[in-house]
Amino acid sequence: MTTLAADPLALFQRLFLLISGVWVGSLFAVGYLVVPTIFTALQDRQVAGMIAAAIFQVEAYLSVAVCLSLLVLANLLVRRKVEHYRSIRWIILVLLLCSALTCFGLIPYMNALRQEALLLGVSVMASPSASLFGRLHGISSGLFLIQSLLGLWVVWRLSRYPTATSPSPKT
Repeated sequence: MTTLAADPLALFQRLFLLISGVWVGSLFAVGYLVVPTIFTALQDRQVAGMIAAAIFQVEAYLSVAVCLSLLVLANLLVRRKVEHYRSIRWIILVLLLCSALTCFGLIPYMNALRQEALLLGVSVMASPSASLFGRLHGISSGLFLIQSLLGLWVVWRLSRYPTATSPSPKT
């Protein structure tokens, strides 16, 4: 029996599954538990929206960092002939693109529209940019749903494979 320290391949696979599982759990906790609770608990939708935006921004930065880490690990595992990570690698790339688009495109644009509305003394949904903000919000929500489902699929798919081990040295 080998230990994880003696088998880096098994360690990398377990690390991949742990990181992806915790990250996907954070997506579901934030998007489908925390944010809806904020909107339910707070009477002021503008304040709830600002809090939710801040939480989603942190989640987006985290998602970019996690996807980059998972992409590095997946490439390492594919190079070491763990073939079921070949398709996972492409899914992680799609997740990274969704995260980057959200993090560096949609969120800054939506925050700028929100700030512009505040300067006018109105909420973003009462501003002249309300329809644009609504479309961006819809795109952002769609990307978040795609990330959640693809992330869940990655964890589900990887949990069915036994951990591959490094070939034993010939004695």
